[in-house]
Amino acid sequence: MRGLKSGVGRAIALVVEIAIGAGASFALSSAQAANSADLIARGKTLSEVGDCMACHTAAKGVPYAGGNVIDTPFGAISSPNITPNRQTGIGSWTDDEFYRAMHDGIGKHGEYLYPVMPFPWYTIVTRDDALAIKAYLFSLPPVKQARAPNKLIFPVSIRTSMLAWRQVFFKAAAFQPDPNQSDEVNRGAYLVNGLAHCGECHNARPVAGTSPWRKALQGGVIDNWYAPNITSDARTGIGTWRKEDIATFLKTGVAPGKSIAIGPMTEVVHSLKDVSDADLRAIAAYLKSTPPVNAAPDQKLALFNGQGARGGSAYLNYCASCHGVDGKGVGGVIPALANNGAVVTQGPQNVLRVVLGGLPATHTYGPMPAVGAAMSDDDIADVTNYVRQSWNNAAPPTAAPGMVAALRPLTKTLMNAPQNGSCPAIESKAMASAIADSRNGLAHELSQLRDNTIWTDVASIVGKAKAAAPNVKRDELVNGLTAAYCPVLQQNTALDANAKAIQLGQFSQLAYAASASSLRK
Repeated sequence: MRGLKSGVGRAIALVVEIAIGAGASFALSSAQAANSADLIARGKTLSEVGDCMACHTAAKGVPYAGGNVIDTPFGAISSPNITPNRQTGIGSWTDDEFYRAMHDGIGKHGEYLYPVMPFPWYTIVTRDDALAIKAYLFSLPPVKQARAPNKLIFPVSIRTSMLAWRQVFFKAAAFQPDPNQSDEVNRGAYLVNGLAHCGECHNARPVAGTSPWRKALQGGVIDNWYAPNITSDARTGIGTWRKEDIATFLKTGVAPGKSIAIGPMTEVVHSLKDVSDADLRAIAAYLKSTPPVNAAPDQKLALFNGQGARGGSAYLNYCASCHGVDGKGVGGVIPALANNGAVVTQGPQNVLRVVLGGLPATHTYGPMPAVGAAMSDDDIADVTNYVRQSWNNAAPPTAAPGMVAALRPLTKTLMNAPQNGSCPAIESKAMASAIADSRNGLAHELSQLRDNTIWTDVASIVGKAKAAAPNVKRDELVNGLTAAYCPVLQQNTALDANAKAIQLGQFSQLAYAASASSLRK
């Protein structure tokens, strides 16, 4: 529940020290080795809660080697290499330097860190937990990769300019448990308000980098996505969710009958999937304990009032065949739009971006094509308002064509990749290996697909994929094949970019249908 990879105040997981210099060696007793392994394992889990890898890994880059460019209102910041390389990474940092950076926001050489590294949240993380993260990062292979220079505007380009910001907005602190709450709720509060920094997206942010101090968890706009109210309010928050619903959503991205993860939240779920069930339940318990707040729409969203809930014809043309005329979808396969938490948030950005970019297969749910590739900006705005005000949904009709036009170039997903000119890598290692293995013929069959054969040949391709990677989940198989088919489509000069995106969506849906049997769900 936090934004990733771009925006001031975002999680650039901390620059970490390596306590042992290059070339040092020593012997460990079995007990020491066990303790070290436990410490590294705990640090790995904590780094997943903080999602260090997402910010410190460039697209298709080496994990934790930096190079990810984070766009902020003040220019671009390049994330640093946090592998143990001494020349370009973090191999020469001490424990004290590491903890000072996390707790105080001050770097190795005494420089002020930009709040794109969320030290205002990390300040409450205990020293023991901080050093556990260090131990995990120290266990990674060292990678020699220099950090690219930042491209920030004056005076933000001068780090001493952060002094004024710090004086107004930052104060180092320690976590204070609430004596009136259970250990579970306090554990959840420590994670939510520390490493997980959920409020980085879900709080309002009147000034860049100040989200910890404004309308806690009541919803906010981040990277043109709307992060919803996650207080315990029953109308606009998660008051009707059970703790089990929240924990399941954080682990899988799906809360049956409630919502499905979209946008930056999908990256959060990817990071949290290996976090312990106990910690996920603790986060859920804390969120359920928050005071209910029926949050009002952000003032910026009110600028688009007056659009009205039109779009019925567009809904029938583009949406009803899957989601139904009643908006109820198909249980466990196609999410309902009626009473869907992701649909009725105060901001329309989430629905707009799903229409524009579609959704890959997720858990048991099938893929959604990027239907916006065939729609005008006006139709997308109208159908968004229609969905948000139909079937007892009562979200404000704030979507407008100008918002759609602004979001089109920003929406880059697997399903609309042909429009963006860049096909994503296959996420599942098993699927990537299967497709790369020439012996099973998968890559060859994909390369031979033609517009008029896609309908009949997909079943054969899915069958070979299931045989080559028998243990993959259904969504991994479908998304892997879709990503592998994307480059084939890119070479098809007979189709324009919109038509390619539409055909990629058709392929993905056909693969999902063909994979219905004998796959682990």
